[in-house]
Amino acid sequence: MNPPDFTLDKIKFATDESTFDKAAVLYSKGKVTQITEGIRSYSGIVLGTKPYRVSVEARDFRYATCDCYLGKRDTLCKHMIALALYVVKDGKPLSDGEAKSISTPSCSGIARPISDEELAESKEQVAKAMRYIKPYNGPSRTWEASQNSLEEGCKRLSVIITELPVTQDMAKLLVDMLLRLDRKLQTGGVDDSNGIVGGFIQEAVTILLEFARLDPTCKKAFSKLATASTCFGWEEPLVQLIEN
Repeated sequence: MNPPDFTLDKIKFATDESTFDKAAVLYSKGKVTQITEGIRSYSGIVLGTKPYRVSVEARDFRYATCDCYLGKRDTLCKHMIALALYVVKDGKPLSDGEAKSISTPSCSGIARPISDEELAESKEQVAKAMRYIKPYNGPSRTWEASQNSLEEGCKRLSVIITELPVTQDMAKLLVDMLLRLDRKLQTGGVDDSNGIVGGFIQEAVTILLEFARLDPTCKKAFSKLATASTCFGWEEPLVQLIEN
C-alpha cells in the first residue's frame, strides 16, 4: 500500500480527543477490514454497530466519507479516523504512546539539568507548533478551518510542554511562548472567538505554577511578566509569586 500524505501525528493533533480515542479502539480491535487502495484514496469496511463503508483521500484524511449517521452529515467520525489509522500504520499495532491522545498540557514533575542542545531542540519544537496559531481574516465559510488550526497548534504545544523537564531555562521558554501567544491575540490577527488559545494559556500558567513549586528558581523566569500588559491578565498568579 502506498503511504498517504498525512501522518499519525497529523491525525492525532487534528482530531478531537474523544473521536481519536474511539477510533484507536476500533483499529486496535481489528474492526477495520476489507481495505482497498484506489487512485490516491483508500476504502474499507469498519465494523461498528453495523458494517460501515468508509473512504479517505491520501492527500488529507479529513476528505473522507462514511455511511454512518455522522458521516452522512459531513462530520468527521471515528470510522473515518480508524481507517486513516490503518493506512498510516499499514495494519501494524499502535504502541501505547501512539494510541494515547493529549489535548491538555501537564507537568512532567521531573526536575533535572538540561543540555544546550536539549534546550535548543525544545525551542525549535515550540516554534514549529506556533506556526499553526496564525491570523485569520478570511470569509466566514473558512473560519472553522482556522479554529481547527488553532486547536491543532495548542495540542502540539501541549505534548511538548508535557515532556519538558522542570528547570529555570524551560520555565523561561514557556514564559516567552505565552508572551508570543498573547501578542498573537492582541495584535497578530488571531481570531480566538472559541477561546482555544486563551484556555491553553491558562493551562500553561498552571504548569508554570507547578514548575515554581518543584523548583523555586523557576520564579526568576517570571520577572519579565511584572511589566507585561496582557489581554486578560493571565500573568497575575505568576507575578504574585515574585511579589511574595
